[in-house]
Amino acid sequence: MFVDSVGLVLKAGDGGNGAVSFRHEIYVDKGGPDGGDGGNGGDVVLVASTNQDTLAAYRYNKVMAAGAGGAGSKQKKHGKNGTDLELSIPVGTVVLDEDGVVLADLVTDGQRAVIAGGGKGGYGNAHFTSSVRQAPRVAEKGEKGDELPVRLELKMIADVGLVGLPNAGKSTLLASVSNARPEIADYAFTTLSPNLGVVDVDGNTLLMADIPGLIEGASEGKGLGDEFLRHVERTAVLVHLVDAYQDDVAAAYKTIVGELKNYEIDLSKKPHIVALNKVEGLDEDIIADRIAELKTVTPKTTKIFAISAKSKQGITELLREVQKVVARQRVKQSKVAPKLPVISLERHEMPWKVVEQGKSYLVTGTKIEKFAGRTDFDNPHGIRRLRDIMRKMGIMAYLEKQKIAPGTKIQIGTEGNYEVEY
Repeated sequence: MFVDSVGLVLKAGDGGNGAVSFRHEIYVDKGGPDGGDGGNGGDVVLVASTNQDTLAAYRYNKVMAAGAGGAGSKQKKHGKNGTDLELSIPVGTVVLDEDGVVLADLVTDGQRAVIAGGGKGGYGNAHFTSSVRQAPRVAEKGEKGDELPVRLELKMIADVGLVGLPNAGKSTLLASVSNARPEIADYAFTTLSPNLGVVDVDGNTLLMADIPGLIEGASEGKGLGDEFLRHVERTAVLVHLVDAYQDDVAAAYKTIVGELKNYEIDLSKKPHIVALNKVEGLDEDIIADRIAELKTVTPKTTKIFAISAKSKQGITELLREVQKVVARQRVKQSKVAPKLPVISLERHEMPWKVVEQGKSYLVTGTKIEKFAGRTDFDNPHGIRRLRDIMRKMGIMAYLEKQKIAPGTKIQIGTEGNYEVEY
């Protein structure tokens, strides 16, 4: 089954907790702290592969999670790092967040993108030893791994896109000139998913995509067009097939151009060639009339070919022109630096902020929330360390200026999971 769009929740692994431990050896009095650090959580990595041509594998797997980091242990043993989760996806897949922002665009075989970063492991108590604190009883909890909903959308990477009304002969042309074997029948919407074929042109190869038939209103969701127009975005040239037996070939042409123009990206500006198809049974005068009609609505520079996908009449000339246009477009594209998004998993640190909420205070900020998330609130030593951090950051001094009363609750983070008393 061809699937070109899926929604997933990607969950990176949580970091492992640090350990509180002290050496216990015979004949060794008052052994020092030896609690090890927790392991880091695994990342979720997307890998583009030419061995994949559909997103069907993820149609029902809605949550994909990497491995969690292991907890630290005594003798300063480091917890095991969580296993990365690598998901193989087709080349040409775009990764979008829930707001539609592009996170990654994987366009080459083997290209990788870390979409969700694993949480760091917490420090064990051996990490906190110093000249003045020789027996710390505090350890950190591991950080939570990133968790985010994403949408994967496949945009086929092809040199040529075949467009036209239903039953214009796109699948027949693709089967005639390539190794592809799409379903062909004498009724509309035979093709329900894009098909790819490799075309040989005088020793050169082209990748050609047959896009399911468009109808008027396709760009607004009618028919199948809005689902598959995205596959036209990356093509270098469009071959616009028009059925020679249409009552009004000019209107048929204008319908498709209108839908290409009304798509979220104006696809009508792409270089395109018009092919009047199914001419094998028509007189030369009729063919000339049909071409004359098309010339009234096509740009002056647009070339129009009379072909028969079934009998291969005029196919060679069409493909040679297509090859020339593709070569010119690829040279132009190579001179333009690709504007691919740069994914950064760094947590940009926001200065802390304090808001009074009645008889309590809310403290927000990337750094302090990060420390709170790593604090073991069941351990009084951990809470004491968090208060020390808040004092070093100047948060406590600010609260004291606000005349905070002893016992007042201080909430850290908007989710309300972390709370200490002054």
